[in-house]
Amino acid sequence: MSEQSRGAGRIRGTGSRRRKPSRRHRAKVVAAWSVAGAVVVGGAGLAYAYVALDGNLSSVDIDARLGTDRPDDVADGSQDILVLGSDSRSGDNGKYGRDEGAARSDTAMVLHVDKGHKSASVVSIPRDTLIERPACESDTTGDEVPAEDRAMFNTAYEVGGPACAVKTVESMSGIRMDHYLEVDFTGFKKLIDELGGVEVTTETAIDDSRSHLDLEPGTHTLNGEESLGLVRTRKSVGDGSDLGRIQLQQAFVKALMDQTKSVGVFSSPKKLYGLADAATKAVTTDSGLGSVRKLTGFANGLKGLGAYDVHMVTLPVAYDPADPNRVLPQEEAGRQVWAALRQDRPIPASATEDSAGDKGDASKVVR
Repeated sequence: MSEQSRGAGRIRGTGSRRRKPSRRHRAKVVAAWSVAGAVVVGGAGLAYAYVALDGNLSSVDIDARLGTDRPDDVADGSQDILVLGSDSRSGDNGKYGRDEGAARSDTAMVLHVDKGHKSASVVSIPRDTLIERPACESDTTGDEVPAEDRAMFNTAYEVGGPACAVKTVESMSGIRMDHYLEVDFTGFKKLIDELGGVEVTTETAIDDSRSHLDLEPGTHTLNGEESLGLVRTRKSVGDGSDLGRIQLQQAFVKALMDQTKSVGVFSSPKKLYGLADAATKAVTTDSGLGSVRKLTGFANGLKGLGAYDVHMVTLPVAYDPADPNRVLPQEEAGRQVWAALRQDRPIPASATEDSAGDKGDASKVVR
């Protein structure tokens, strides 16, 4: 095969800053959505646009769907947010794969903001983790979906939508989720383009035929399509598993946080409105964040967080001896992680030191 044919259809980073444009996995990347929201809706001067922007938002009443059989609501000022990236291939997302009729949570992060809102922890949950999925109500038929042992984590969203995903995380962690945020492929791309791209530095080359990303070592300003390619990259980094992709996603989230701090949106009402319009179209929230005013209040509590204030880990897992394409939670280590979040303290390094999720080298690919 010729060099020309091998390169056909690939996304190539240019290494130069792209011109400012006129918004999973894969996406759901996400903690980024919370931080992006802080930048997007933090300006009180957007009051005139609230009605229009409210019309962009989609929300789900998680509390009504789940009722009272949930962990206690701890009112100490800390917050726990489930951030999901949906891998739906419907509509504009169809270019990223075949639509099989149901979306799954391609990216899942639990964001814990401490009670002083000075630091945060993010726990990524591998989509291929085998768990005990609780019984859920189907969000399409209303019928009960029975509990299942050794179910992949991302099937919770598939069978019961956002409410079942929240219920599953609460069952795993013993922590009540205060809020829910979801973003899809198309919304993710448009949000990045409105930001003017995200600058990343690759330590090694990335050449991934599935995500169509081809980057040489060096510094690149990635547009929305290229950013989506990065967070979808899997086979060409680390051990080729979802665990390596999570490490790439976490590195990208930190780069995105840095970008939202430096982009200067508040100096331009037009740019601020464009970013707010893209962000509110990108996300689905719980009803507690289902208006621009509510989202503004939530975002204002996060705007002081920078990349160095956020500690990111992957839920401690080990490869399943029966299926190397699946992982199993390390129960004792996992209890340490969730206990740290419940007690509003940092996650101890010892909790993840033996995890398969921390042994790959994908974390060294992007900075």
